[in-house]
Amino acid sequence: MKILYSIHHLDVLIFMRLMHIPSHISLCKLARIVSKTGDGGLYGLLFVCLVWQYGFEAPLLKTMMMAFLLERSAYYLLKNTLRRNRPQAALTDFTSFIVPQDQFSFPSGHTSAAFLMATLMTEFWPSLGILFYCWASCVGFSRVLLGVHFPTDIIMGAMLGIAIANFSLQMG
Repeated sequence: MKILYSIHHLDVLIFMRLMHIPSHISLCKLARIVSKTGDGGLYGLLFVCLVWQYGFEAPLLKTMMMAFLLERSAYYLLKNTLRRNRPQAALTDFTSFIVPQDQFSFPSGHTSAAFLMATLMTEFWPSLGILFYCWASCVGFSRVLLGVHFPTDIIMGAMLGIAIANFSLQMG
């Protein structure tokens, strides 16, 4: 139990340091934009483009559908089983910069989905992999800057997304 307390203490310490960097307010404006790219609209657009270009038999499309079914199920189960409070509920005198879509924070669904997509798209377009992973990292970091996730929520979201993407690629 002491290890969990130590991890949580470090998590809160890092979170609070990020909340107090001098450029935090201006970074939050950019973070809102980056965070919105992980809301799902881009995934839907990619889905439509793949169907339009290749039909429903496109290998990436089939893998995406299976991966998102697994990822959303695992994310929902973990989030509602572990029930970790978001920073606003866990910390006194703290208000997040946006209103989150749900109550709990662990793991980050935005980060999980972003890393899932980065991993899948890197498999099909390897030369763009660095860009995909940079984008996914920015989505995760934006969620911390906006005050709706602790750093470990992001780390576990990234691990979840990558693991499910790799599993889906092997199954597909």
